[in-house]
Amino acid sequence: MVEDQRALAGALEIAIGAQPDLDCVGAVGTVEDAVPLIKAHHPDVVLMDIHLPDVDGIEGTRRIKAAYPETRVLILTGDATPDLFTAAAAVGAAGFLAKDTTFPAILRVIRASVDEKLIMVEGETLGVLLRTPSPGTPPRDGHENRAGLTAREREVLGLMGEGLDPRAIAEQLVVSLHTARGHVKNVMAKLGVHSQLEAVVVATRTGLLPGR
Repeated sequence: MVEDQRALAGALEIAIGAQPDLDCVGAVGTVEDAVPLIKAHHPDVVLMDIHLPDVDGIEGTRRIKAAYPETRVLILTGDATPDLFTAAAAVGAAGFLAKDTTFPAILRVIRASVDEKLIMVEGETLGVLLRTPSPGTPPRDGHENRAGLTAREREVLGLMGEGLDPRAIAEQLVVSLHTARGHVKNVMAKLGVHSQLEAVVVATRTGLLPGR
């Protein structure tokens, strides 16, 4: 956990560590302090605050994903905005949590992230973020085929938009996991993105996925 609000970090560290299936290997206040912990323990999940004393959570996520691509980073923030959401997705964040999220919901997201499921802001917050255009976003109308996706890739993109990971997509389409992963990889390449989360954000804002 990378969080400089010590009261919040301490409470979450104790509560997470009390779960029979989870272990918190440490709570630190800077990305610099987080790196040796990640190197030593190779955690499945990092909870990353946005506002930190050394570098912000976006840059911290970029550095962690570059060095440890298998680690899932969940962004913690008290001021979710469309630009912040897009930036987090662009550097490979697996999900986005508001600081006022209930503890049971935080645990649910951590466990889902360990299972390599696609995690996004739940409920209306996600809808507001995705419906709000970023500066320079092209009009939605008439862009359905702009990325050159095949019919199957558009189907896969739709399932990604529902939060399905490649394994679940394979089960839904009755194809092999290898095939599903290939489709997801192709979709991401054609959209010019680096994560499923970023693909969903870009596709929604450009009209390839319906608004939420």
